[in-house]
Amino acid sequence: MLFRSPMSHPVTLSPAAITQIHSLLKENEMEGYALRLAIRGGGCSGYSYQLEFVEGPELEDDTEYAYEEVRVLVGAFKRDYLSGTVIDFEDSLMEAGFKIKNPNAKRACGCGESFDIDDKMGSAGASAY
Repeated sequence: MLFRSPMSHPVTLSPAAITQIHSLLKENEMEGYALRLAIRGGGCSGYSYQLEFVEGPELEDDTEYAYEEVRVLVGAFKRDYLSGTVIDFEDSLMEAGFKIKNPNAKRACGCGESFDIDDKMGSAGASAY
């Protein structure tokens, strides 16, 4: 079951992601911080995700959303490329970490760190990330 964000939110968080974010913030004494998701140019396929904890908006154009008391900031650069994205947390014997599942990503590099989008979507925002 996913925490469904309102239609105006580009990103959905899974319950596992929400639990892990709460846990990380508490463990690191960062209550009140937000998770910031942004796209930046670079990587083998053209774009890469930036995922970090921040006290508040990094750039003036960051947009804040709330998911069960988890604050998520989304960067303005190519924000439309994140529409429908799901952030999940997976923990298995082979790996543990946040997984970003973006239905708009058309290609990904072999390392899984970068992706490409069909540029017919256009561009939203002029910020660096």
